[in-house]
Amino acid sequence: MADLETFRREARAWLEANCPPEMRTPMTSEEDTFWGGRHAKFSSEPQRIWFERMRDKGWTVPHWPKEYGGGGLDGEEAKILRQEMAELGARPPLTSFGISMLGPALLKYGTEAQKREHLPKITAGLIRWCQGYSEPNAGSDLASLQTRAESDGDDFIINGQKIWTSYANYADWIFCLVRTDPAAKKHDGISFILFDMASKGVSTKPILLISGRSPFCETFFDNVRVPKAHVVGQINRGWDVAKYLLQHERAMISGMGERGVGRPLGQIAADAIGSDGQGRLDDALLRGQIATFEVDEAALAAAAERMTDLAKAGQGHPAFSSAMKYYGTELNKRRYELLMSAGGIDALEWESTRSREGARPRAWLRTKANSIEGGTSEVMLGIVAKRILDLPGA
Repeated sequence: MADLETFRREARAWLEANCPPEMRTPMTSEEDTFWGGRHAKFSSEPQRIWFERMRDKGWTVPHWPKEYGGGGLDGEEAKILRQEMAELGARPPLTSFGISMLGPALLKYGTEAQKREHLPKITAGLIRWCQGYSEPNAGSDLASLQTRAESDGDDFIINGQKIWTSYANYADWIFCLVRTDPAAKKHDGISFILFDMASKGVSTKPILLISGRSPFCETFFDNVRVPKAHVVGQINRGWDVAKYLLQHERAMISGMGERGVGRPLGQIAADAIGSDGQGRLDDALLRGQIATFEVDEAALAAAAERMTDLAKAGQGHPAFSSAMKYYGTELNKRRYELLMSAGGIDALEWESTRSREGARPRAWLRTKANSIEGGTSEVMLGIVAKRILDLPGA
């Protein structure tokens, strides 16, 4: 415990000295998020300074081993660092599907050569990744995927289509599920493979959402040649890797339900509605709804800590991430419903400087996809019922 307290003091002092004041304010737009990548641009000088200092410290991914560009922190140290960053209001220096999804899968299933090739580039923000899972006829029933990889010597030739590929039009590489044995059973004959999005035969097409904006794309593969050495895990056993990665994706998505570094809902609502003589939000019904929401928000944060502690102790349940994904995404939808209620008619502004081009209603509409992406809420509840509660199937 003494060592952990020493680490806490040292981490706090380092963060205080190295996090620019501009990086201690709530994120207000997409430009506030730094994704890295070959063509990445910093939105400001403080953003660049903060990223480079954290990268050099190994704290873009503090819990990964140092030999792969991480900070080498153990679970308790990483937890303390998260707490101290939250206390300071420090923004994440780097957001990446390589960190939240691919990295854990590579650490478990990748060869040493694959780890040394890809993990340091992820921590340094050099390569931006996207995910090639869903297809037009294989969404919740992902194992029905039909994108094929046919053997050609030391390579595979890939043909097919993916959909809902987040930020594919900005990504440098893709981690992709392909069918390598069409004759095998549905969950067999699938392989998990990595390849460059600049490869000949890869193309993307953005998908527009109801919010007027979208991170999603259709992605097409037309005779894309990829070395077999890029397969992660065993050929035809990619479903094992896919399921493990989905646990991390769902845990990552569930995090949108946790309170960020922005202002509490009650304060935002009071700006629009006003306060009563006791300094409380001057709308008793909305005040009660916000109070209930904040209790549930605290419960999610506690559950996330418990999930981390159980995983560290080797007692984590593979399906717990599905429960967290369901709870976190439904909670985020409630958050934006409350924000819209608090804003009244002004919250409906769609295009104006005052509304930052309709930031609030666009974000509210975007949350409708939260309970679909990464597995629908209905599928998550089914997994919880079957694998955690041991309820009989239909």
